[in-house]
Amino acid sequence: MTTHDQPEPQVQHDVAAEKLVSSTSSKNNGTQLMPMTARGEATRRRILDAAEEVFGEFGYYEASISEITRRAGIAQGTFYIYFRSKHEVFAEVVEDIGKRLRAATRAAIAEAPDRLEAERRGFAAFFEFVAAHHRIYQIVQEAERIAPEAAYSYYRGISQGYERALRAAMEAGTIRPMNPEAVTYALMGIGHFVALRWIVWPQQDSESSESTAGLPDEIFASVMDFIAHGLARRS
Repeated sequence: MTTHDQPEPQVQHDVAAEKLVSSTSSKNNGTQLMPMTARGEATRRRILDAAEEVFGEFGYYEASISEITRRAGIAQGTFYIYFRSKHEVFAEVVEDIGKRLRAATRAAIAEAPDRLEAERRGFAAFFEFVAAHHRIYQIVQEAERIAPEAAYSYYRGISQGYERALRAAMEAGTIRPMNPEAVTYALMGIGHFVALRWIVWPQQDSESSESTAGLPDEIFASVMDFIAHGLARRS
């Protein structure tokens, strides 16, 4: 049985375990529990990957540490070597998603010859990432209520670098001058809702939850045409 089938006993067990680890780890003065070894990092990675699946599938309140550890293939006690609670691993999942998304877009635009091409490559990388991790929408939206600092950090982590790049392009004269922060959030909004409409919602409606279909070419071309004409210098 999964945690969705029998939530109550598992949730009670998780709460008891969290109380135990809280009492035994308070002497650490808030330091992270994670072992800094290659093996430890690999285990931590498995926990985060499993947690992303479980939180995305069941939501925060129905998810349990028992199911996370089952999918990660570790003993439940091992979980508490790395994280003190379900809330802590949830916040870490949000942070981890943001880091991986930013890394994917940075790699995609690294060799872009200009800002418009960087936008095209960056948006393509974003849509590919969402197609492979479509449950991030549910996780980040839940974080706005459950772990608001993690949600804020997620969006700010994306916006700060984006804003700096747009500002630099405006100062260099490769795109027309506008308020860079306003443009940053406008472009983030475009990516967010286009991915929601053509990637996340169709996957939710699909019979196969493993579908990784990306953005249709025609939609991507329309979005990029709109962005290019909005950012390009006036002749």
